[in-house]
Amino acid sequence: MQFDKNHKYFSVIILAAGKSSRMGIPKLSLKYDIENSFIEHIVNDYQGFACKEIVIVVNNTGNDYLNKSKIRFLDNVKIAINKHPDWHRFYSLKIGAKSLIDDLPVFIHNVDNPYISHEVLKDLIDHSDKADYISPEFEGKGGHPILLSSKIINKVRSTQEDQIHLKEFLNQFPKMKVQVKEEKVLVNINSLDEYRRHFDY
Repeated sequence: MQFDKNHKYFSVIILAAGKSSRMGIPKLSLKYDIENSFIEHIVNDYQGFACKEIVIVVNNTGNDYLNKSKIRFLDNVKIAINKHPDWHRFYSLKIGAKSLIDDLPVFIHNVDNPYISHEVLKDLIDHSDKADYISPEFEGKGGHPILLSSKIINKVRSTQEDQIHLKEFLNQFPKMKVQVKEEKVLVNINSLDEYRRHFDY
């Protein structure tokens, strides 16, 4: 499949329901730059990449932050609340999948992976007809985001169990690793020390 930015044929689920116990504050609220938090930056980048639907999965604390900060998103952005943030990430994905309307491939983006490369997104889209589960890889290491087919998303919706290990669930589907040139696909911000290594805010 060759990417055409004029056609909105994919969506994104942003997983931001973790408790952020090591960070002490919701990761979605971390400053990316002077004007934007992590969540604003991620949403804006996917909007700029012609994403059709964007679902942000948050816990109650994250939802309170969004309400108090009065962040305003475009109409194609939905907020879904995970009331069980201690459960596996599969449950957050399931909540997000059930919030989608269109039957499209979906990027899965963790809020603690703040860097987004449109070139990487394009590389994943261009390989989306070769497997159901597409992931970027830099020098032998897997990164983020991943791209899941509508087949997988529909399977997530219909699965009765809620607490499944996400990687084990995804391993039942054909997977393809796409070699990329962007090392930042490997970055995870899991602590204040890691945050300070990448950001000055």
